[in-house]
Amino acid sequence: MQVQAAVLRGVGEPLSVETLDLAPPQKGEVLVKLAAAGVCHSDYHVISGQAGHDLPVVLGHEGAGTIVSTGPEVEGLATGDHVVLSWIPHCDRCFYCENEQRHLCKSFLDPLWDGTMPDGTCRLSKDGAPVRHLSMLASWADHAVVPQESCVPIRKDAPFEVAALLGCAVTTGVGAALNRARVKAGSAVAVFGAGGVGLSVIMGAKLAGARQIIAVDAAPEKEALARAMGATGFLEAGAQAVAQVRAMTEGRGADYVFEAVGKVAVQEACLEAVRPGGSLIFVGMPGNDETMALPSASVIRDEKLVTGSIFGSAQTGRDFARFADLYLEGRLPVDRMISRRYRLEEINEACADMLTGRSGRGVIVFEEAGDGAS
Repeated sequence: MQVQAAVLRGVGEPLSVETLDLAPPQKGEVLVKLAAAGVCHSDYHVISGQAGHDLPVVLGHEGAGTIVSTGPEVEGLATGDHVVLSWIPHCDRCFYCENEQRHLCKSFLDPLWDGTMPDGTCRLSKDGAPVRHLSMLASWADHAVVPQESCVPIRKDAPFEVAALLGCAVTTGVGAALNRARVKAGSAVAVFGAGGVGLSVIMGAKLAGARQIIAVDAAPEKEALARAMGATGFLEAGAQAVAQVRAMTEGRGADYVFEAVGKVAVQEACLEAVRPGGSLIFVGMPGNDETMALPSASVIRDEKLVTGSIFGSAQTGRDFARFADLYLEGRLPVDRMISRRYRLEEINEACADMLTGRSGRGVIVFEEAGDGAS
């Protein structure tokens, strides 16, 4: 079949929306009709060359839609199912999966980085030449063939545009607060970066019952949105932000500090915003070759915990459904952070808007996206 997809053919070049050939699903794969897809900064890391991905590639790693057909040996999924696409699939058989750390499963690492299906080949092509699939998903297309392990069924009354964001930003942020940091009720939290992930951390901290949630961002116009997500205070990023966080937390620093920017300088500064005995959680992703200076003596003396969080330490089969339930109960206002909806043809404008850092989250909507209901 033929599909419309946003293709990156050169580092730093605009994306082109092209007609590609999509082969049918093979063993263990499914064909998904996309209804919505998120626009995430990690996609831009490929455009900028930071990710070092092989080209050409169809981008997009947040998506939700309906299963159209299945290949041989697919289990637990059926035509008509509504699914969220997961960019970190897991095998359920390895050491990490057996120890309930499925988000650390390495079984699909090679195809994830290579942009192929698990068998090392591509389902997308143009004029017979293969086109790669970002994260085995390639959700910036109206249809995608993906491994069954990348599909997580979702309740059919969950809006597709909300479900799409569960596939990365929401789970990464909310999960960092609930699963990784395990924020305690009554605690003080500071979140550096109020993009899609940072706003999701704020939602997670509120769910956990944090007493104080301080959002820090370079764009002052983000304050209203951060407060709508649950922030109790807002600071403009800059040289005084760390001192201001400490001043707002009785001079000690926050119990939990989340860095959701992905910049080493911010990561280093955030350590001073953590109280003795508190936790610093890195959520934003810097370049693969970047390192930071860690004042180890200070960390030891003040017993500060420094940790990372990938994909919100998610158990996707549990967390996608749980977060959808919380949204429909009115306790996780994911829809409020959707700043604009785009057609696929507007993908370059969507990326440009995302890079300004002034908006919440952009979502690509496809034909008949609707509200997710059958």
